Amino acid sequence: MPLLLQVVLAFLKIGAFAFGGGYAVLAFIQQEVVVANGWLTPEEFVNVVAIAEMTPGPIAVNSSTFVGYKLFGAWGGVLCSLCVLAIPFTLALIVAIYFTKFKDNRHLKNALTGIRPAVIGLIAASCLSVGRISITSWVGLIFFGVALLLVWKFKVNPIITLAICGVLGAGVYGYLLPSLGLG
Repeated sequence: MPLLLQVVLAFLKIGAFAFGGGYAVLAFIQQEVVVANGWLTPEEFVNVVAIAEMTPGPIAVNSSTFVGYKLFGAWGGVLCSLCVLAIPFTLALIVAIYFTKFKDNRHLKNALTGIRPAVIGLIAASCLSVGRISITSWVGLIFFGVALLLVWKFKVNPIITLAICGVLGAGVYGYLLPSLGLG
């Protein structure tokens, strides 16, 4: 099968099963683009996640744009973005049309109640997967702890947390560790 068709089908599939938003679908994206097809290395995938997190828009769309761009240039980025959005967009239109008719349906409510815990599991799997690649030293673990503490305990805005950790990272990895002969 030609590579373009493989990529299109992969991102259509990712879009079709993107329940729970970007974090929930990260493990699925990683499986498709890193493990199953090798379009990105694990390190590139972590960088994609970081960039997708910092840029406006959903993580799944930003990730698909990056992969498409890497493989086929600008038009590939556009095509992959459209593919990851096609099925959710269509489903959203269908839901919008029929929601008022089925909003009180017991079976629909039960299905959505069953999906919620699965989404939490997918988010946790994504966190563990990205963490395994990103946290490679005790210094990385300290940065993780600082970010977690700032966001969770002190309710610091995630953007400010990223900026703080970026400045600290530049200092620690750029100056402190090399001056101690550790970097």
